Amino acid sequence: MTEQAVEQHHRLERDILAAMSRPTKWYWVALGVSVAAFLMGMALWLYMILTGMGVAGINNPVGWGVFIVDFVFWVGIAHSGTLISAVLFLFRARFRNRFNRAAEAMTIFAVMTAGLFPLIHLGRVWFAYWLFPYPNNHLIWPNFKSPLVWDVFAVSTYLTVSAVFWYVGLIPDLAIARRHAKNRIQMWAYRVFSLGWVGSVQQWKHYNKLYGLLACFATPLVVSVHSVVSWDFAMSVIPGWHTTIFAPYFVAGAILSGCAMVITLMVPMRKFFRLEEIITVKHFEGIAQMLLLTSLIVTYSYVVEYAIAFYSGNTYEISHFVYRLLGADEPGHYRYAYWVMVACNSVLPLLLFFRRVRTSIPALFVLSLFVNVGMWLERFIIIVTSLARDFDPYAWGLYKPTIIEVGITIGSFGLFFTLFLLFCKALPVLAITEIKEEYT
Repeated sequence: MTEQAVEQHHRLERDILAAMSRPTKWYWVALGVSVAAFLMGMALWLYMILTGMGVAGINNPVGWGVFIVDFVFWVGIAHSGTLISAVLFLFRARFRNRFNRAAEAMTIFAVMTAGLFPLIHLGRVWFAYWLFPYPNNHLIWPNFKSPLVWDVFAVSTYLTVSAVFWYVGLIPDLAIARRHAKNRIQMWAYRVFSLGWVGSVQQWKHYNKLYGLLACFATPLVVSVHSVVSWDFAMSVIPGWHTTIFAPYFVAGAILSGCAMVITLMVPMRKFFRLEEIITVKHFEGIAQMLLLTSLIVTYSYVVEYAIAFYSGNTYEISHFVYRLLGADEPGHYRYAYWVMVACNSVLPLLLFFRRVRTSIPALFVLSLFVNVGMWLERFIIIVTSLARDFDPYAWGLYKPTIIEVGITIGSFGLFFTLFLLFCKALPVLAITEIKEEYT
C-alpha cells in the first residue's frame, strides 16, 4: 500500500468517526422532534388502552385500518433494507458501500416499529401472550394454517438474520472505532463487540466467506418473507386481494419504498455530518436508478392488476377495481387517494429518466418523500378499499381514520427516526473498511 493510500485511509477514518462526536444543532433539533413525536404516539396509545378501541375509526366491515396499514408499510421498509444491501453486494455495485450500513440499520429499526402495530391493533394488549403457541389452559391454539401465524415466524426469522448480517458487517469498523475511542467506556464497549478483531489475513478470509454466505441467505429469505406478508391478503377470497400477483407485487413495492427511505435518511445525514466528499452525487445517482427501476416494476404491477381483473370476467373483481379507480357517487370514497398513489409511485419517478433530476440532491430528497407517501397510500388502498366493498352491497361501508390513529402513526415515525439518529451517534454510519478498498 502506498503512503498516499495510507493517508487517505486515516483521513477516511477520521471523517466518518467524527460524525459520532460532533452533533450539529440541526441534529439536536431532529432528535428533539423525533422524540416528541414518539412520546405523543405512546401517550395516544395509552389513552386508547384506557379508553377502548372505540376511539379508533375501525368498524364493520373495515376491521383492518391504519394500524394494519402501518404494519405492512413498516414491514416493507424493513424487508427492503437488507435486500438492497445483500443484492447490491452480490452484484458488486460500487455505490453500495455508501448506503448499506444505513439500509441495514433501517431494517432493524423498521422491524421493531412494525412489531408494535399488531399489539396496538389488538386493543387489549395485556392478552398478547395468548397469541404464542405454548401449553396453556385457555384451550386457545394458533391456527398454523393461517398466514397471520406464518407472519410471526417469517418476520422473527428475518429480524434475526438481518441483525446478524448487520452486526457481522460492523465488526471490522468496531475495531477501528476502538482505536479512536476517547474514553475507557467506549474502548471497553468497542473491544467487546468487535470480538477481538485484529484484521489478520486469516480473519479476513473467514469474514469474507461468512459475509458472502449471509448475503446469499438473506436475499431469498427477504423475497420469501415479504411474499408471506402478501399472502395475509392473497389467501383470502376478498375482491382485490385474491390474486397470485401479490407476492412479486409486494416485493417490488418493498424495494421501492426502501430505496426512497434510504434517500430520505441519507440526504440529511450527509448534510448533518458533513460527509459530502465521501457520499457524492454519483453515488446518489446509483440509488436513484434503482428507484426508477422499481417504480417501473410497481407501475407494471398496477396495470397487470387491472388486466387480471377484467380478463377474469369476475363481476366482483371488475366492480371493485372500477370502484378504486372512480369511487362512487357518495362523498368520502378513496379515488383521490388512489390517484395520489399513482402520481407518487408511477408518474413522478419518471422524472428520474432525466440525468439533471437524478444528480440533484434536493430533487431526489423531495421525490423520495413523495414515494414514501405513495407507498403508504398503496397499502391503505389495498387494505381498506377491499374491505369497504366486499361481495354483499348490504355490508358496504366507509372507514375514516381518527386523530388517535393519525397521532399513533406519527409516533411510529418518531420512534423510527429516534432510533436511527441514536445509531448515527453510537456506531459508524458508513462501512469504513469497504470504502477503504477503493483507495487500496
